[in-house]
Amino acid sequence: MNAARASFLALLCWACAALADVAVPPLTGRVVDQTATLSSGDIASLTQTLKDFEARKGSQIAVLIVPTTAPETIEQYSIRVAEAWKVGRKKTDDGAILVIARNDRKLRIEVGYGLEGALTDVTSKRIIDEIITPKFRNGDFAGGISAGVDRIIRVVDGEPLPAPPSQTSSSDSFNFTGSVDPFTIIIAVLVFGGFMRATLGRLIGSVATGGLVAMLAWYFVGSLLASIIAGSIASIFTMFADSVMSPMSGRSGGWSGGGPYGGGSYSGSGSSSESGSFSGGGGSFGGGGASGSW
Repeated sequence: MNAARASFLALLCWACAALADVAVPPLTGRVVDQTATLSSGDIASLTQTLKDFEARKGSQIAVLIVPTTAPETIEQYSIRVAEAWKVGRKKTDDGAILVIARNDRKLRIEVGYGLEGALTDVTSKRIIDEIITPKFRNGDFAGGISAGVDRIIRVVDGEPLPAPPSQTSSSDSFNFTGSVDPFTIIIAVLVFGGFMRATLGRLIGSVATGGLVAMLAWYFVGSLLASIIAGSIASIFTMFADSVMSPMSGRSGGWSGGGPYGGGSYSGSGSSSESGSFSGGGGSFGGGGASGSW
């Protein structure tokens, strides 16, 4: 009796496991391959393409390859992926996910609300049928995914979307500081700060200098945090500039161009942090897109 009960429980557990939905993998990068279909070089190249596109356009595109979605259909599974990953910017909802079920020989392009006007169901279906699946049938999965992603990018590029924050906070504002000699900026702060300190006193002069620098940073950068940081640094620098400069007065060579601003450029994140830093922006999906098979 006990043996029969144990066998029944084992069979029940096996049946429940077989019927359980496939778990949605964590979003560890722009390309998540659970089938080893793509080489590390393929993933790196595709990741860089998607990273550059997001930096330029703001929209997020991700790729997921799983062995199977059974017992769910690929449509049911991909919308669960979309709801879990939340690819695309919040309220703009400009995300898209290419989901491929390798063993099922099925794939789907899941489209966020904000891209449904450009990446329509018909357009998504044509990308699948005319670009991706012909290469898949020939065993060229890397080529099919790359070509499909490239076409998705071209379609989304034609859609008017809000500019990504990086274009104002990184490209515009930090390129401004990169176009000006850092030595000139430091000298200007020193001269102005010295004048204000001599006129208003050390404390008030330093605060006034920091306030002016903060306003200038806000104007050029458009970031409250950056302006606060710049103003605080300028204020502290002005207050103690005489103490800092006096030991340096006897040195030759002065300031070095290899300091923290030496390159004149800014990078939000290094390529080495891709696997751990990428995350969805809060985008929403409503089931738009298309599916196909090969």
